[in-house]
Amino acid sequence: MARNRYDMDEILEDSFDVNQLKRLAGYIAPYKKKMAGVILLMLSSSALTMAIPIFFQNVMDHSIPEKDMKSITFYSIATLLIALYSGISLRIKIKTMSVIGQNIVHDIRYDIFCHLQELPFSYYDDRPHGKIQVRVVNYVNSLSDLLSNGIVNTFTDLCNLIFILMFMFALDVRLTLICLCGLPVLAFVIILIKKKQRRAWQIQSNKQSNLNAYIAESINGIRVTQSFVRENENTGIFNNLSKNYRKSWMRAVMFNFTMGPSVDIISTFTTALIYVLVTNVLLTAVVYTLISTPFAADMTLTVGVLIAFTAYIGRFWAPINTLAGFYNSLLTAISYLERIFETIDEPVGVRDEPDAIPMPEVAGEVKFSHVSFGYEPGQKILEDINFTAKPGETYAIVGPTGAGKSTIVNLISRFYNVDSGKITIDGIDISKVTLHSLRTQMGIMMQDSFIFAGTIMDNIRYGNRSATDEEVIRAAKTVCAHDFIMEMENGYKTQVNERGSRLSAGQRQLISFARALLADPKILILDEATSSIDTETELLLQKGLNELLKGRTSFIIAHRLSTIKNADCILYVDKGDILERGNHDELMEQKGEYYKLYMSQYDFLK
Repeated sequence: MARNRYDMDEILEDSFDVNQLKRLAGYIAPYKKKMAGVILLMLSSSALTMAIPIFFQNVMDHSIPEKDMKSITFYSIATLLIALYSGISLRIKIKTMSVIGQNIVHDIRYDIFCHLQELPFSYYDDRPHGKIQVRVVNYVNSLSDLLSNGIVNTFTDLCNLIFILMFMFALDVRLTLICLCGLPVLAFVIILIKKKQRRAWQIQSNKQSNLNAYIAESINGIRVTQSFVRENENTGIFNNLSKNYRKSWMRAVMFNFTMGPSVDIISTFTTALIYVLVTNVLLTAVVYTLISTPFAADMTLTVGVLIAFTAYIGRFWAPINTLAGFYNSLLTAISYLERIFETIDEPVGVRDEPDAIPMPEVAGEVKFSHVSFGYEPGQKILEDINFTAKPGETYAIVGPTGAGKSTIVNLISRFYNVDSGKITIDGIDISKVTLHSLRTQMGIMMQDSFIFAGTIMDNIRYGNRSATDEEVIRAAKTVCAHDFIMEMENGYKTQVNERGSRLSAGQRQLISFARALLADPKILILDEATSSIDTETELLLQKGLNELLKGRTSFIIAHRLSTIKNADCILYVDKGDILERGNHDELMEQKGEYYKLYMSQYDFLK
């Protein structure tokens, strides 16, 4: 199977930056009081349950031999009340921590989504959208269990261990020390697999990202896939990516599953060792040989002590098992945190300057002064561009594909920062004003007529949420979209799917056109606004445009030159420079590049 870009994994971090855990703690901090309350509640419950094995000891050693029914009844009721309190505490803990955990997950997801809204076009140009989506959804969701249960459980389990050890030492020091001899073995297992386990989860997150990205692309491109009969090839690529994901997941969980069995084996071994030593007549000699303590003088063991100690052994290893599970969850979460914070830390190349001011209401003079720009360092798309568009003028930008036409209008909206020179509107440098105040005074229609899931009315109103239904309909009529909208089953209330799959390319462009016009902008940018509209509709649309363009500074990019004949100025752009400028008649008289382009289209139409 040939490699594709989704086979290429992201770079893995050699060591985890502990500051990322500190950043995670920053998200936890607002809920620390509630979490502290839950921890105290669980500790009180744990402290009470620690007394139950002591109850059993007293019943076995004293109450039953002495036939003391009052004490048996007392211990039974006390055990029942403690169990009831423990159950209520657990319910409160689960409910509270589930809410807190989901709130933290929401906060992280909100921050990453807000940051994605601010990232420049260049960020999305370089990354498959599926790889971005998996970080917002899957990776953040993977933190849910850690935040909902892991943190509180860790605190309570650590405290439980201290409580249990206190009770165990109080019962019998010898047996406690034998029980603890398994901990160094467990520590050795953790050290042995720690690095491999973390690396395995890093690789798994990469493979998951690759798979998600390819699925997203395949769904978006399904029409092209079926048109070119690429189903088998795409299925093969998917199968390869899915197998890689499965393999990486199996390897990662193999390390995770090493911890649980290791704890079980060690706990079982130490418990069995205790039973062997307790029931063996050599217990005294073995203890004296292995451990020399002042407590070793008392070698008597009762049935009650043995039962109580056995109960504590189970309680001792249970929190260790839980802590091992938390350790696994933490290593898994770390691999996701790296990618989450990597996205949040992605520099916002286009953002408000610290001293940025709101752009006042503009008249519409747009000036390029020695502007140069390139998407990649050392590769200029535009070189020393200079022109001035007066308020109310219509500027058309034409030229061959890849000449930099769309780049010019993208720079006006400051979707990218210029490399050198400056762009001013009414004499104000656009890099010195807030992006919100700049873009709210512009109406922009891109080459990609993106339609959002929702009603047609909502899609047209997207750029002006305060617009009335009548204003929406008026804008649709201006761009000749009203008739086809009314022919749909629910008119303007008709639901359309994401990307407008129910609409033709021309219909999507008309709706996008109405959206841009409804914003009532001072500066209007139309990037291939009529590329998917038939000639008859274009003629009708042109009448509405002529009225709309009056009093607005407009920039129109069009390959069909018949649509820009009335422009005040036409810029012919090629190889990053403005080769010709003037109105239609002036450029035709020059018989230069514009003339050749126009005549080639004219001859083609003949």
